[in-house]
Amino acid sequence: MKKVFLVLVLIGLVFTGFSKNIVELAVSAGNFTTLVAAVEKAGLAGVLTGEGPFTVFAPTDEAFAKLPEGTIESLLNDIPALTRILTYHVVPGKYMSTDVVSLEYLKSAEGSAIPIKVEDGKVYVDNAMITAVDIEASNGVIHVIDSVILPPEKETRRIPEIAIETGTFKTLVTALQEASLVEALMGEGPFTVFAPNDEAFAKLPEGTIESLLKDIPALKNILLYHVVPGIYMAEDVLNMRSLTALNGGQLTVNPNEVKIQGSKIVATDIIAANGVIHVIDAVMIPQ
Repeated sequence: MKKVFLVLVLIGLVFTGFSKNIVELAVSAGNFTTLVAAVEKAGLAGVLTGEGPFTVFAPTDEAFAKLPEGTIESLLNDIPALTRILTYHVVPGKYMSTDVVSLEYLKSAEGSAIPIKVEDGKVYVDNAMITAVDIEASNGVIHVIDSVILPPEKETRRIPEIAIETGTFKTLVTALQEASLVEALMGEGPFTVFAPNDEAFAKLPEGTIESLLKDIPALKNILLYHVVPGIYMAEDVLNMRSLTALNGGQLTVNPNEVKIQGSKIVATDIIAANGVIHVIDAVMIPQ
């Protein structure tokens, strides 16, 4: 795999122009004419000539040519859709090839996570293979890809709706209803919820749940201890030492054991329209 990436780095060096910004570099390369035209049409050229830094996964003209007939013309007439697709190819920050291969995903400027996988010595972002890497510009880096990548469909369900439909958070949903917090978590947010599943609640001492359902202030305090303002994907969480919950309490993160406040994170990055859910195996009790 290292040999493959060394070759890709060498290919990238052919195009390298540290004095040029990302847009200038794409223009001078000559094989990103469709991408440049799309960027200009979407009004993003000014952004990508800015200070950055940015990491751009740049589809070649051949990559755009793979799209169904009429797609490019249609997108050029639908600026919101075009902008969403283009910003899905851009990541804030500068991620060289060695950084990319060490990650499971990168968070795009569009807001969605771009999955990364290494397979048979080849590196893929979403469904596109990286064909050249580390083309450095004055405001970031370009990695060339062989297909246009499309952001996932936007999730329209909000956090409580996902919890209800999943079916494994019945106790949590009941508690939220009793504490009158459903409406709050249906709000714009965004929120990051560390959601104990039904098995987690079942671990509590006998009678605890029934007692809490009769003590609304205590119940609300515990529930808000599981909610953090803002969106923190799993990678973000594990790169932090602690997070501040909505009740003001601190949640200590143990990245080595993938735990938060002693609870194991057993499922991650369940995207909602107003945030993200991570599933935990134990109820967290405020100190």
